Amino acid sequence: KCSSSPALRQPKLVVLTTYIQQQDEEEAVETGTGWEEWSQGKALVRPPDQMELTEAELKEDITRILTANNPHAPQNIVRYSVKERSYKPINVVDQMAVHCVLEGSLVHQDSEEARKLRVKEEDNIPDSAVSRINKKEPKVTNQFNFSNRASQTLNNPMRDRICQTEPPPRSSFSATANQWEIYDAYVQELQKQEKNKEKQKGMHSQKDNGKSKKVMLMETQSEDVTKWTMASKILERTISQNTFDDIAQDFKYFEDASDEFREQEGTLLPLWKFQYDKAKTLSVTALCWNNKYQDLFAVGLGSYNFSRQGCGMLLFYSLKNPAFPEYIYPTSSGVMCLDIHAQHSHLVAVGFYDGCVAVYSLKEEGQEPVYKSTAKTGKHTDPVWQVRWQSDDMDNNHNFYSVSSDGRVVSWTLVKNELVFTDIIRLTLNASGTSFDSHKQIDYMFLVGTEEGKIHKCSKTYSSQFLETYDAHSMAVDTVKWNYFHPKVFVSCSSDWTVKIWDHTINTPMFVFDLQAAVGDVAWSPYSSTVFAAVTTDGTVHVFDLSVNKYEAICQQLVVDKKKTKLTHVEFNPIHPVIIVGDDRGYVTSFKLSPNLRKKPKAKKGHELPKGPEVEVAKMEKLLSLLREPDQNSS
Repeated sequence: KCSSSPALRQPKLVVLTTYIQQQDEEEAVETGTGWEEWSQGKALVRPPDQMELTEAELKEDITRILTANNPHAPQNIVRYSVKERSYKPINVVDQMAVHCVLEGSLVHQDSEEARKLRVKEEDNIPDSAVSRINKKEPKVTNQFNFSNRASQTLNNPMRDRICQTEPPPRSSFSATANQWEIYDAYVQELQKQEKNKEKQKGMHSQKDNGKSKKVMLMETQSEDVTKWTMASKILERTISQNTFDDIAQDFKYFEDASDEFREQEGTLLPLWKFQYDKAKTLSVTALCWNNKYQDLFAVGLGSYNFSRQGCGMLLFYSLKNPAFPEYIYPTSSGVMCLDIHAQHSHLVAVGFYDGCVAVYSLKEEGQEPVYKSTAKTGKHTDPVWQVRWQSDDMDNNHNFYSVSSDGRVVSWTLVKNELVFTDIIRLTLNASGTSFDSHKQIDYMFLVGTEEGKIHKCSKTYSSQFLETYDAHSMAVDTVKWNYFHPKVFVSCSSDWTVKIWDHTINTPMFVFDLQAAVGDVAWSPYSSTVFAAVTTDGTVHVFDLSVNKYEAICQQLVVDKKKTKLTHVEFNPIHPVIIVGDDRGYVTSFKLSPNLRKKPKAKKGHELPKGPEVEVAKMEKLLSLLREPDQNSS
């Protein structure tokens, strides 16, 4: 054992041994022989002159059992047990005994004392020199200076404050009451109540007159405000058109003359950029043009980052005033999809991230929807990915469909002041709906894209089964849309980098295009059955015309910074050669298609160019006939 105290720095050597030899001595004493004779009999110790042993003795096996028990240790120790209230014997006895204790003089070789001894032995330096060496060593000073200081503050003297109020005045009152005095008191009280009622009537009549005057004043003021608002809007549009006059001229008249030298390829001319300062942190989640007012389009703003969901916004922009939205509707949840009614252009159906659907009316004042679903009225439990207006029902009630990640396709009917829901179809277990579109000509048919990459062709009359299922993509189907002209053709896109063209009578795709990046959205053009556009997350807009090139896009143009911005949606204008593109930073950019992107076939001399949807159907059918099998063409 070593101690840190200088006085106890010398180690001790403790020798412990067992009692084997002692037991042997006791056995020798009991037999009456000496230790040496007994040990010789046991063949443990022999004198040097008797070290030679016979062969039999050498081969003899002698067994000895070694134990470490102390024969002098007491075996009958008892102690009192408080728990059992009696004396109990102790089974564990300390068997160790100390035979010898020697004070050692060993010093650890790495200690300071050992170093001094080595210096003294090697150099034979006297003690005085060693002391001088020790004095030269720098003294380690205390790095902390402690000082005890104490102070005592004066104790505030104790003060007692006592106050006493004056007792209230007292008076003794006594009276006698009889039947006549009680009657007179009741009469006086009734007269007072009647007088108060007359006063209140007079005050009410004055207030009513004042209110009517205020209402008339407010009506006249509201009319003035409406007139002033209209005038200010016209003035604002005039200023905007003057400010962006060069863009307006390009929108109306500019045609890219270099298309004549590009053969088949075309370009996109940037026009206006629409932005709202309060929507910079949101992503464009939906775009939709107004079919009646072709310069007006709606923008849904939300977030595709599901870990950072918050408020959303519904904005309406006009090409006549790109500086500021025409209508602004803030929402409590992110907007994920929207659709404007084709005939009643003031009605807008909206789907939210929290599973609600709502209908906004541009005719109504205020920022709240006129219809909105709740948990009681059958709202979805997951985000709503697509809404589409349908034809009016038998009672001429407006209705629309919605699809959600909860696997439900729901019909919502606008009845008086509420939304009435009906489940049209439920997808299979673990199948989440991500996209939806109704057939443009067949009213009962619609398509549903799922998160697992499949597309289901469904019917409104069969809610228990699908008409057809297509193994379309390896990831979620982001968009599925029917062709505006051909009744059999639809397009789909996914984050698996592909865009596919389908004939709904065939299970395999007719065209497959790999765009080398995740595809956010795809849209058919309203003027040609073979033209469609797609946007990818690397900031590129791809425009295809299957009648010109069946293998690749005729326009691939980077329109945003691909390192900072991702494109999310694209839409064609109903009548103008313009597309709008939304990104994940809340911006919407408009582009004009060059002449090569909207080229029409040239008419032969002496023949008029045929027009109408039949021509577009025939153009698409000609392409499909090249890819179908002979038996499929006959069918």
